[in-house]
Amino acid sequence: MGLPRVAGTQFTGMYPEPEAKDTTRAVAVTENAGGFLWVWDSWERMRSQEPAGVPGDGSKTLLVIAHPDDEAMFFAPTLLGLARLRHRLSLLCFSAGNYYNQGEMRKKELLQSCDVLGIPRSSIMIIDNRDFPDDPGVQWDTERVAGTLLQHVEANGINLVVTFDAGGVSGHRNHVALYAAVRTLHSEGKLPKGCSVLTLQSVNVLCKYISLLDLPFSLLHTRDVLFVLTSKEVAQAKRAMSCHRSQLLWFHRLYLLFSRYMRINSLHFL
Repeated sequence: MGLPRVAGTQFTGMYPEPEAKDTTRAVAVTENAGGFLWVWDSWERMRSQEPAGVPGDGSKTLLVIAHPDDEAMFFAPTLLGLARLRHRLSLLCFSAGNYYNQGEMRKKELLQSCDVLGIPRSSIMIIDNRDFPDDPGVQWDTERVAGTLLQHVEANGINLVVTFDAGGVSGHRNHVALYAAVRTLHSEGKLPKGCSVLTLQSVNVLCKYISLLDLPFSLLHTRDVLFVLTSKEVAQAKRAMSCHRSQLLWFHRLYLLFSRYMRINSLHFL
């Protein structure tokens, strides 16, 4: 005795005929689309609100990086997100990126990138001395970094410092040294009253290279602040990264396409 017809489809054994397969595919596509729209709606709702704990309109924010290109390669979503909040952005770079004797070129590239990202040239300081060499094999002295950073924060009335977390995104020693310095200042209570610190969350390799597909995980995972770029802002971030022509090797071009850090930044307060 054959199987009964259900909703106009004849089943043979356990396998549906093409009409049922098409229906199954349609349901799956609808469910996936619905899930993506839920994520997108959640993101839009979050973007319409000022992140809790982040200083408001007119706040002076300092991005602290180790090398020219860090600002575009890792922090573009944060910079553009804070620009939406009308923060007054400034940048402190602890080296000229002279590992391959390209320091002068890389300084110029950094200035061009900051033009794209909205950081005034008058608010950019690049440190170029032997205390902080661009070298993954050299451990920068935490006290020296902390002292230089504190002096800059106090002199410029900074309300918010943004830098790497303990993982340094890529694990680069120079990145980690910046976190160690700001952590020391924070834990010892040396930062000026009212000055907050945000650190950029390091993620595993899989999450790092799945671009916008990491958004659902970023929404679910614990974080204090989340910045997600629009398509227009992603193009702006890519233009900033493209200013670093000396660094655009083939793997950096792949990075532009696939890295979550070109689209998403999740950060934590110290």
